[in-house]
Amino acid sequence: MTEAAVAAELAPSSVSEQIRTLERALGVDLFARTARGMRLTAAGRRMLSWAPRLLDQADQARAEVTGAASTLRLGALETIAATHVPAVLARLAQRRPSISVQVRSETGRDRLLDALAAGDLDAALVLDTGPVLGDLGFRPPEASLDFVDIDPVPLALVAAPSHRLAASPVLKPEDLRAERLLVNVPNCSFWMAADTLLGPAMERVEAGSVAVMRAWAARGLGVALLPEFAVSDALANGTLTRLALPTPALQLRLVWRAGREDRPDLREVLYAAAAPTAG
Repeated sequence: MTEAAVAAELAPSSVSEQIRTLERALGVDLFARTARGMRLTAAGRRMLSWAPRLLDQADQARAEVTGAASTLRLGALETIAATHVPAVLARLAQRRPSISVQVRSETGRDRLLDALAAGDLDAALVLDTGPVLGDLGFRPPEASLDFVDIDPVPLALVAAPSHRLAASPVLKPEDLRAERLLVNVPNCSFWMAADTLLGPAMERVEAGSVAVMRAWAARGLGVALLPEFAVSDALANGTLTRLALPTPALQLRLVWRAGREDRPDLREVLYAAAAPTAG
Protein backbone atom coordinates (compact mmCIF):
# COMPACT_ATOMS: atom_id res chain seq x y z
CA MET A 1 0.00 0.00 0.00
CA THR A 2 2.82 2.37 0.89
CA GLU A 3 4.67 1.71 -2.38
CA ALA A 4 1.47 2.30 -4.36
CA ALA A 5 0.90 5.56 -2.49
CA VAL A 6 4.44 6.73 -3.27
CA ALA A 7 4.00 5.85 -6.98
CA ALA A 8 0.65 7.70 -7.10
CA GLU A 9 1.97 10.61 -5.01
CA LEU A 10 -0.85 10.14 -2.50
CA ALA A 11 -1.10 9.39 1.19
CA PRO A 12 -1.46 5.65 2.00
CA SER A 13 -4.79 6.38 3.66
CA SER A 14 -6.07 7.97 0.42
CA VAL A 15 -5.10 4.90 -1.62
CA SER A 16 -6.73 2.62 0.94
CA GLU A 17 -9.95 4.63 0.88
CA GLN A 18 -10.06 4.66 -2.94
CA ILE A 19 -9.70 0.87 -2.98
CA ARG A 20 -12.52 0.51 -0.44
CA THR A 21 -14.67 2.89 -2.49
CA LEU A 22 -14.10 0.71 -5.57
CA GLU A 23 -14.93 -2.43 -3.59
CA ARG A 24 -18.18 -0.89 -2.33
CA ALA A 25 -19.10 0.14 -5.88
CA LEU A 26 -18.42 -3.37 -7.20
CA GLY A 27 -19.96 -5.15 -4.21
CA VAL A 28 -16.97 -7.51 -3.86
CA ASP A 29 -13.71 -7.58 -1.91
CA LEU A 30 -10.67 -7.09 -4.14
CA PHE A 31 -8.25 -7.76 -1.28
CA ALA A 32 -8.22 -10.12 1.66
CA ARG A 33 -6.93 -8.17 4.66
CA THR A 34 -5.15 -10.05 7.44
CA ALA A 35 -2.70 -9.24 10.21
CA ARG A 36 0.07 -10.32 7.84
CA GLY A 37 -0.95 -7.91 5.11
CA MET A 38 -3.14 -7.80 2.01
CA ARG A 39 -3.47 -10.23 -0.88
CA LEU A 40 -5.64 -10.22 -3.96
CA THR A 41 -8.85 -12.21 -3.92
CA ALA A 42 -10.06 -14.07 -7.00
CA ALA A 43 -12.16 -11.01 -7.87
CA GLY A 44 -9.09 -8.82 -7.34
CA ARG A 45 -7.06 -10.90 -9.77
CA ARG A 46 -9.80 -10.56 -12.38
CA MET A 47 -9.92 -6.81 -11.80
CA LEU A 48 -6.15 -6.65 -12.17
CA SER A 49 -6.41 -8.08 -15.68
CA TRP A 50 -8.89 -5.32 -16.56
CA ALA A 51 -6.90 -2.46 -15.05
CA PRO A 52 -4.46 -1.85 -17.95
CA ARG A 53 -7.31 -1.75 -20.48
CA LEU A 54 -9.37 0.62 -18.34
CA LEU A 55 -6.38 2.94 -17.89
CA ASP A 56 -5.68 2.82 -21.63
CA GLN A 57 -9.26 3.78 -22.41
CA ALA A 58 -9.13 6.61 -19.89
CA ASP A 59 -5.97 7.92 -21.54
CA GLN A 60 -7.56 7.64 -24.99
CA ALA A 61 -10.66 9.51 -23.87
CA ARG A 62 -8.57 12.24 -22.27
CA ALA A 63 -6.42 12.63 -25.39
CA GLU A 64 -9.43 12.76 -27.74
CA VAL A 65 -11.40 15.21 -25.61
CA THR A 66 -8.47 17.55 -24.97
CA GLY A 67 -6.83 17.16 -28.39
CA ALA A 68 -3.57 16.12 -26.74
CA ALA A 69 -0.99 14.22 -28.76
CA SER A 70 -0.87 10.46 -28.18
CA THR A 71 2.40 8.80 -27.20
CA LEU A 72 3.15 5.14 -27.85
CA ARG A 73 6.13 3.32 -26.35
CA LEU A 74 7.73 0.99 -28.89
CA GLY A 75 10.55 -1.39 -28.04
CA ALA A 76 12.87 -3.06 -30.54
CA LEU A 77 15.95 -5.21 -30.62
CA GLU A 78 19.00 -3.04 -31.20
CA THR A 79 19.62 -4.39 -34.70
CA ILE A 80 15.96 -3.91 -35.68
CA ALA A 81 15.89 -0.41 -34.18
CA ALA A 82 18.68 0.60 -36.54
CA THR A 83 17.37 -1.07 -39.70
CA HIS A 84 13.56 -1.35 -39.61
CA VAL A 85 12.18 1.14 -37.08
CA PRO A 86 13.07 4.32 -39.06
CA ALA A 87 10.81 3.27 -41.94
CA VAL A 88 7.96 2.45 -39.52
CA LEU A 89 8.31 5.87 -37.89
CA ALA A 90 8.36 7.61 -41.27
CA ARG A 91 5.17 5.86 -42.42
CA LEU A 92 3.50 6.56 -39.08
CA ALA A 93 4.44 10.26 -39.27
CA GLN A 94 2.91 10.41 -42.74
CA ARG A 95 -0.30 8.65 -41.68
CA ARG A 96 -0.82 10.19 -38.23
CA PRO A 97 1.57 13.04 -37.39
CA SER A 98 -0.28 13.58 -34.08
CA ILE A 99 1.04 10.28 -32.69
CA SER A 100 4.38 10.48 -30.91
CA VAL A 101 6.49 7.34 -30.54
CA GLN A 102 9.10 6.76 -27.86
CA VAL A 103 11.55 4.06 -29.03
CA ARG A 104 13.46 1.91 -26.58
CA SER A 105 16.14 -0.36 -28.01
CA GLU A 106 17.55 -3.37 -26.17
CA THR A 107 20.18 -5.98 -26.97
CA GLY A 108 18.10 -8.68 -25.27
CA ARG A 109 14.65 -9.91 -26.25
CA ASP A 110 13.74 -10.90 -22.67
CA ARG A 111 13.98 -7.31 -21.45
CA LEU A 112 11.62 -6.15 -24.18
CA LEU A 113 9.01 -8.83 -23.52
CA ASP A 114 9.21 -8.38 -19.74
CA ALA A 115 8.71 -4.61 -20.18
CA LEU A 116 5.75 -5.34 -22.45
CA ALA A 117 4.22 -7.70 -19.87
CA ALA A 118 4.75 -5.13 -17.11
CA GLY A 119 3.07 -2.37 -19.12
CA ASP A 120 6.29 -0.35 -19.53
CA LEU A 121 6.04 -0.77 -23.33
CA ASP A 122 2.99 -0.75 -25.58
CA ALA A 123 4.48 -2.86 -28.39
CA ALA A 124 7.79 -4.47 -29.30
CA LEU A 125 9.52 -5.68 -32.47
CA VAL A 126 11.36 -8.98 -32.08
CA LEU A 127 12.61 -11.83 -34.24
CA ASP A 128 10.90 -15.20 -33.99
CA THR A 129 9.56 -18.03 -36.12
CA GLY A 130 6.65 -20.45 -36.21
CA PRO A 131 2.96 -20.10 -35.34
CA VAL A 132 3.48 -19.55 -31.58
CA LEU A 133 5.38 -16.78 -29.81
CA GLY A 134 8.70 -18.27 -28.71
CA ASP A 135 8.95 -21.07 -31.30
CA LEU A 136 12.46 -19.85 -32.07
CA GLY A 137 13.51 -21.25 -28.70
CA PHE A 138 12.82 -18.61 -26.06
CA ARG A 139 10.21 -18.65 -23.31
CA PRO A 140 7.83 -15.66 -23.42
CA PRO A 141 6.46 -14.12 -20.19
CA GLU A 142 3.22 -15.47 -18.75
CA ALA A 143 1.28 -12.34 -19.71
CA SER A 144 -1.21 -12.74 -22.56
CA LEU A 145 0.53 -11.40 -25.66
CA ASP A 146 -0.62 -11.15 -29.27
CA PHE A 147 1.54 -10.68 -32.35
CA VAL A 148 1.52 -10.19 -36.08
CA ASP A 149 4.33 -11.09 -38.47
CA ILE A 150 5.48 -8.05 -40.39
CA ASP A 151 8.21 -9.21 -42.75
CA PRO A 152 10.45 -12.22 -43.32
CA VAL A 153 14.06 -11.67 -42.33
CA PRO A 154 16.23 -13.88 -44.58
CA LEU A 155 19.41 -15.30 -43.08
CA ALA A 156 22.75 -16.04 -44.73
CA LEU A 157 25.58 -18.29 -43.58
CA VAL A 158 28.69 -16.29 -44.46
CA ALA A 159 32.43 -16.79 -44.39
CA ALA A 160 35.61 -15.33 -45.83
CA PRO A 161 35.94 -15.73 -49.63
CA SER A 162 38.96 -17.98 -49.06
CA HIS A 163 36.99 -20.42 -46.90
CA ARG A 164 37.45 -24.09 -47.82
CA LEU A 165 33.71 -24.51 -48.45
CA ALA A 166 33.24 -21.30 -50.44
CA ALA A 167 33.16 -23.08 -53.81
CA SER A 168 30.88 -25.95 -52.73
CA PRO A 169 27.63 -25.81 -54.75
CA VAL A 170 25.52 -27.47 -52.03
CA LEU A 171 26.14 -27.95 -48.32
CA LYS A 172 24.48 -29.94 -45.55
CA PRO A 173 24.77 -29.19 -41.81
CA GLU A 174 27.13 -32.13 -41.29
CA ASP A 175 29.62 -30.56 -43.73
CA LEU A 176 30.18 -27.78 -41.17
CA ARG A 177 30.84 -29.83 -38.05
CA ALA A 178 34.56 -29.01 -38.04
CA GLU A 179 33.91 -25.27 -38.38
CA ARG A 180 33.81 -22.54 -35.74
CA LEU A 181 30.49 -20.72 -35.52
CA LEU A 182 30.69 -17.05 -34.54
CA VAL A 183 27.85 -16.12 -32.20
CA ASN A 184 26.62 -13.25 -30.04
CA VAL A 185 25.01 -14.28 -26.72
CA PRO A 186 23.18 -17.57 -25.97
CA ASN A 187 19.68 -16.08 -26.20
CA CYS A 188 20.44 -14.16 -29.40
CA SER A 189 17.95 -14.84 -32.21
CA PHE A 190 20.72 -15.78 -34.63
CA TRP A 191 22.33 -18.18 -32.14
CA MET A 192 18.94 -19.85 -31.61
CA ALA A 193 18.40 -20.08 -35.36
CA ALA A 194 21.86 -21.63 -35.71
CA ASP A 195 21.07 -24.21 -33.01
CA THR A 196 18.00 -25.29 -35.00
CA LEU A 197 19.73 -25.25 -38.39
CA LEU A 198 23.17 -26.60 -37.53
CA GLY A 199 22.72 -28.51 -34.28
CA PRO A 200 25.08 -28.45 -31.29
CA ALA A 201 28.14 -30.10 -32.88
CA MET A 202 29.90 -26.94 -34.13
CA GLU A 203 32.21 -25.07 -31.77
CA ARG A 204 30.65 -21.75 -30.71
CA VAL A 205 32.89 -18.69 -30.47
CA GLU A 206 31.31 -15.67 -28.75
CA ALA A 207 32.33 -12.72 -30.90
CA GLY A 208 29.91 -10.05 -29.67
CA SER A 209 27.67 -7.86 -31.79
CA VAL A 210 26.47 -8.47 -35.35
CA ALA A 211 29.12 -6.03 -36.60
CA VAL A 212 31.89 -7.96 -34.80
CA MET A 213 30.62 -11.31 -36.06
CA ARG A 214 30.59 -9.95 -39.62
CA ALA A 215 34.13 -8.56 -39.30
CA TRP A 216 35.54 -11.74 -37.76
CA ALA A 217 33.94 -13.89 -40.46
CA ALA A 218 35.55 -11.70 -43.14
CA ARG A 219 38.91 -12.28 -41.42
CA GLY A 220 38.50 -16.05 -41.63
CA LEU A 221 37.97 -16.56 -37.89
CA GLY A 222 34.82 -18.64 -38.40
CA VAL A 223 31.45 -18.71 -40.11
CA ALA A 224 28.43 -16.66 -39.04
CA LEU A 225 24.67 -16.97 -39.48
CA LEU A 226 23.45 -13.40 -39.89
CA PRO A 227 20.50 -11.51 -41.40
CA GLU A 228 20.93 -10.67 -45.06
CA PHE A 229 20.38 -6.96 -44.40
CA ALA A 230 23.48 -6.97 -42.17
CA VAL A 231 25.77 -8.61 -44.75
CA SER A 232 24.37 -7.55 -48.14
CA ASP A 233 27.04 -4.87 -48.70
CA ALA A 234 29.85 -7.23 -47.71
CA LEU A 235 28.50 -9.92 -50.04
CA ALA A 236 28.23 -7.40 -52.87
CA ASN A 237 31.79 -6.08 -52.48
CA GLY A 238 33.31 -9.53 -52.01
CA THR A 239 34.59 -9.23 -48.43
CA LEU A 240 32.23 -12.06 -47.48
CA THR A 241 30.82 -15.02 -49.37
CA ARG A 242 27.58 -16.90 -48.82
CA LEU A 243 27.99 -20.60 -48.10
CA ALA A 244 25.54 -22.81 -50.02
CA LEU A 245 23.51 -24.05 -47.06
CA PRO A 246 19.74 -23.42 -47.28
CA THR A 247 18.76 -21.10 -44.42
CA PRO A 248 15.10 -20.54 -43.47
CA ALA A 249 14.08 -16.96 -42.74
CA LEU A 250 13.08 -15.57 -39.37
CA GLN A 251 10.03 -13.35 -38.96
CA LEU A 252 10.00 -9.74 -37.82
CA ARG A 253 7.18 -9.89 -35.27
CA LEU A 254 5.25 -7.03 -33.66
CA VAL A 255 4.07 -8.06 -30.17
CA TRP A 256 1.62 -6.31 -27.84
CA ARG A 257 -0.54 -7.02 -24.78
CA ALA A 258 -3.68 -8.90 -25.73
CA GLY A 259 -6.84 -6.83 -25.62
CA ARG A 260 -5.21 -3.52 -26.51
CA GLU A 261 -5.87 -3.61 -30.23
CA ASP A 262 -8.59 -0.98 -29.82
CA ARG A 263 -6.03 1.68 -28.95
CA PRO A 264 -6.00 3.99 -31.99
CA ASP A 265 -2.26 4.69 -31.70
CA LEU A 266 -1.43 0.97 -31.49
CA ARG A 267 -3.59 0.27 -34.54
CA GLU A 268 -1.74 2.97 -36.45
CA VAL A 269 1.62 1.41 -35.52
CA LEU A 270 0.29 -1.94 -36.73
CA TYR A 271 -0.65 -0.36 -40.07
CA ALA A 272 2.66 1.45 -40.38
CA ALA A 273 4.70 -1.62 -39.50
CA ALA A 274 2.78 -3.91 -41.84
CA ALA A 275 2.91 -1.50 -44.77
CA PRO A 276 5.74 -3.30 -46.69
CA THR A 277 3.86 -6.61 -46.72
CA ALA A 278 0.40 -5.16 -47.20
CA GLY A 279 1.56 -2.83 -49.96
